[in-house]
Amino acid sequence: QVQLVESGGGLVQTGGSLRLSCAASGRSISTLQMGWFRQAPGKEREFVAAISRSASSTYYGDFVTGRFTISRDNAKNAVYLQMTSLKAEDTAVYYCATSTTVSVTYTSPSLYSNWGRGTQVSVSS
Repeated sequence: QVQLVESGGGLVQTGGSLRLSCAASGRSISTLQMGWFRQAPGKEREFVAAISRSASSTYYGDFVTGRFTISRDNAKNAVYLQMTSLKAEDTAVYYCATSTTVSVTYTSPSLYSNWGRGTQVSVSS
């Protein structure tokens, strides 16, 4: 079982940047696809980004439009989400999760497991 802990959230102004981290423990994530999701109050959990086991493939939600970058460091058992040009609508709790799927284009939360507790990102306009 993998335990995931997200960090790096906070309050930033519109146009600002944040780097989220997801630290894994319990087992290596090197054989797992990793993803970031977010959930705003009153809304469903939304796919943000995914990265393949070797980091050779990445995939992003349509709303990202080049503003976010997902990366991973298997040696450190960690995944990251660099977010730039943040907008008020990016305000949400951000979660990382693991998946055994073989394609980063599978974006349904139901295909992911071992969720962390999330980190709050708040963007003020």
